[in-house]
Amino acid sequence: MRVVVADKFPEKYITELQNLNLDVIYNPKLGADDLVDAAKNASIVIVRSTVVNEACIKNSDELSLIIRAGAGVNNIDLKAASAKGIYVANCPGKNSIAVAELAMGLILAIDRKIPDNVIDFRNGKWNKATYSKADGLLGKKLGIIGTGKIGQELIKRAQSFGIEVFAWSRSLTPERAAEIGVNHCKRIEDIVDVVDIVSVHLALKPDTKGIISKAVIERMKPGTIFINTARAEVVDEDALVKAVKDGKIRAGLDVFDDEPEQKEGDFSSTLQNIENIYVTHHIGASTEQAQNAVAADAVSIVREYVSQGQVRNWVNRCETTDAEWQLVVRHYDKPGVLANVMTVLKEGNINAEELENVIFDGKIAACCTIQLDNKPTDAMLEKIRSRSDEVISATLINLNSNI
Repeated sequence: MRVVVADKFPEKYITELQNLNLDVIYNPKLGADDLVDAAKNASIVIVRSTVVNEACIKNSDELSLIIRAGAGVNNIDLKAASAKGIYVANCPGKNSIAVAELAMGLILAIDRKIPDNVIDFRNGKWNKATYSKADGLLGKKLGIIGTGKIGQELIKRAQSFGIEVFAWSRSLTPERAAEIGVNHCKRIEDIVDVVDIVSVHLALKPDTKGIISKAVIERMKPGTIFINTARAEVVDEDALVKAVKDGKIRAGLDVFDDEPEQKEGDFSSTLQNIENIYVTHHIGASTEQAQNAVAADAVSIVREYVSQGQVRNWVNRCETTDAEWQLVVRHYDKPGVLANVMTVLKEGNINAEELENVIFDGKIAACCTIQLDNKPTDAMLEKIRSRSDEVISATLINLNSNI
């Protein structure tokens, strides 16, 4: 079984993959176009930022598992993977501290203008008068948008600086907000109206794309520090740039719209020459601690998959099926029983959406639960029950029943 690792991965964990008797192809410089050919004969692909596109997925007949060595999976074509029955898994939470540390670092850097200090010093320019005008963070108000693991880690760090935290998340309740010591806000607008710093920690989903809209940005207080270490697409970048150029806000970004896909090389960006925007190289998760934790988790997912056929952190599993009926068949544990049940269902053009079979202690009897997209006729049920040497009972349940 071949595994392609298309991004930087600690050598220790490359060795661990090899110790699983896998053919490991490690090339951290692969880009999206390169991966189309590199993954052609691979069963497993592991990526961080490298895009796994539809062409890559369609070009590989062996590919069965794609692992994002990180949390977000927006660089993987989930629709194409799902259409070919390819598992997509991720490693959430393993780099939360690293991203929170960078967000805190950007806040400090903007308040103290640290990058500009360094640039002037290297250019032989002494400008203490300008750089002695920082506000300081004690007593400031920070708005956290998204209180997942990264958001929670930033909350801890901000509180240690004496910063008051306001938070919004779709899942955050007033009770949970009280537990973590933050002010609960019902809307993003309620945050930006009152805080001095805004930091975004949202996954990219259809309902979060552009959620930091022009209207939200225009509501920010003059002097607001805006931080985005999440995904570029959650922010209206044009509106953000205008607000910065107008002198209303300052920004620290680890992600941006025209971010280069390649790992290194020359590039140009519309953000390069804008004063009061600090941009890092999408390095939020790029600490040795975080990369080791993520790599260890990715290897663990591979190990479970090749040894047990199970995929932990499976992200493209269908949450709901079209099943309206559930057939529960208690049966004797012997060959051909379920095949005969499925044959009856097939004759009625009924599809099994999900199936689970469990064995009772003693290995004499078992129970199979089958979710169906249509209702079997009484005759079909009788045909299944009539095989008394195989079937103990067959019970049909209406999944839409209010009982």
